[in-house]
Amino acid sequence: MTYASSLWAWAMEHLLYINLILSVVIVFFQRRDPKTVWTWLLLLYFIPVFGFFFYLIFAQDYRKSRMFRVKEVEDRFRRSIKRQELYFQSGADPDDLLAADFSDLIYYNLEQSGAVLTANNQVEIFTDGQKKFEDLRRELRKARRFIHIQYYIIKNDELFDSIVSILKERVRAGVEVRILWDGMGGRFMPARKWRELEAAGVRTACFFPPFFGRLNLRVNYRNHRKIVVIDGHVGYVGGFNIGREYLGREPRFGYWRDTHLRIKGDAVISLQIRFALDWNYAAKENLFKDGVYFMDGRAEESGESEESCRAPLGIQIITSGPDSAQRQIRDNYLQMIHRAHHHIYIQTPYFVPDDAVLSALKMAAQSGLDVRLMIPCKPDHPFVYWATYSYVGEMLAAGARCYTYEKGFLHAKCLMTDGRVSCCGTANMDIRSFELNFEVNAMIYDGQTTERLEELFLEDLTCCREVTAEVYGARGLWVRIREQACRLLSPLL
Repeated sequence: MTYASSLWAWAMEHLLYINLILSVVIVFFQRRDPKTVWTWLLLLYFIPVFGFFFYLIFAQDYRKSRMFRVKEVEDRFRRSIKRQELYFQSGADPDDLLAADFSDLIYYNLEQSGAVLTANNQVEIFTDGQKKFEDLRRELRKARRFIHIQYYIIKNDELFDSIVSILKERVRAGVEVRILWDGMGGRFMPARKWRELEAAGVRTACFFPPFFGRLNLRVNYRNHRKIVVIDGHVGYVGGFNIGREYLGREPRFGYWRDTHLRIKGDAVISLQIRFALDWNYAAKENLFKDGVYFMDGRAEESGESEESCRAPLGIQIITSGPDSAQRQIRDNYLQMIHRAHHHIYIQTPYFVPDDAVLSALKMAAQSGLDVRLMIPCKPDHPFVYWATYSYVGEMLAAGARCYTYEKGFLHAKCLMTDGRVSCCGTANMDIRSFELNFEVNAMIYDGQTTERLEELFLEDLTCCREVTAEVYGARGLWVRIREQACRLLSPLL
């Protein structure tokens, strides 16, 4: 005890020099965005010594390069093979799609991340959790070969139980079932539940599991993807996780407004490849050894005609994360904003854009485009919410229109432009989704689907309160202080 007291006294006496050394480590030994560096230095100044331990846990760039090196090589290898196979098998030609004006964006996605353009797809849009999970359970009961499930959050409640009962029944019928969850998002699920599923024949894996108990040293890197693939025929991607709040049963949030897509067609194989890459990394099981997981399962569906499966709807499944050198989803957002001619509609629970995205949106609004942003009226993460609200002021000053969704909680993640192209999935419009989270979105090159998403956006306006310049300017001093404090921390949120 005496030694510890002496060590603490010495540290306090030399605190200035210790902070200087730690600051040098942060500034010169990591290649980071200057804003992020200054934020960490500010944290180190206000929380001496301990701030550096936060840095080690939440900003492990020195671990990042080693952590994902093997995974990135595997990604590139698998992409180079499957990209060519699926692209030529699909017979997709951008000149035959509404995507003709987006051929360079399509090519960029193909070359940088192996995002294959598929044309033979159908999309169903879900905005209500009850309907989405009813549809999911119905499709799960039809499974004949395999079920692959990946969610960021899986909670041990009545919703998960309703899915588990179907999965167990399908396993008894000979269907392979795999569930992948994130170590951070699934931290409250009791281990006995996973053991019960394993005993029933369901294969489970955790992406970045906790190091000890609930302690996770890689908490800053979260697999935020939500993917379900059934027999290679049906795929789901979007914002809903598994938990009672997503059904609107959590009083704190009320009605849960989200956006989720059910896809049938060739794009499902792209979702399956993404699941397989994440599963391979987490479970150390190479799903690419068995081609059955990457076969088109539509022929087995006796209830559908060939014509119904071949609607010319172009989709690219794009992904991003700390395992990639490119900020793929963010770059797609930028291209969509720059290409817009009439309007840009955005729904996102968190709006903490980087300088490039914020500048692009402000320029669009200042150029006379109808730029509209919809965010929640209540926070689920207060720091992020108040940082979000701070950026609303800049958008309003540029001429954009901003709204808060008042019916419940808005969790949808969608960007739509000109009724022609849309991007929906798991990525929020914030720095975390751009750089730290593992995300997956569907780029949809289809006027009909995009117009439907825009119709839903306009319908939601009836449940919104517009944040005008007058309303924004009337907020109190305490709100302004919270905004500025959280905005300073925005590179870390």
